[in-house]
Amino acid sequence: MDLRKWSKSKADYGRRLFNSGIEGARSGREEFLDGESFTSFLSESVRSALKPAALGVCIGVLGSCPGSQKSITRALTYGLLGGAIGLGAGVAWEIRRLTASVAGSALKNIGRVRDERWLTKHPIDYA
Repeated sequence: MDLRKWSKSKADYGRRLFNSGIEGARSGREEFLDGESFTSFLSESVRSALKPAALGVCIGVLGSCPGSQKSITRALTYGLLGGAIGLGAGVAWEIRRLTASVAGSALKNIGRVRDERWLTKHPIDYA
């Protein structure tokens, strides 16, 4: 097999893998959301993540005051950083089941494409 034919074969296989993964991710998302819109699910998740964000702000502000030196700018910066980390962690926790559904469906579709390719390269002869 020459280089051109080999690279075209690999590129086609990679494209099929990518497209099947994307299609699996879409079907996993739709299956999980079950008719609910993604934006409403995400906004509800962000609302639920506000408690960890507030906790992150408090920890950031308290962490910025070591000893007697108290700087308002430093406290605000650490508070914002703690809030961002808390919000990110809270949203990640809230959407973990959606992420698992999307990843599982994508991997299932990719596995099907890999199995099809293996069977074309290694046909099973029962006779």
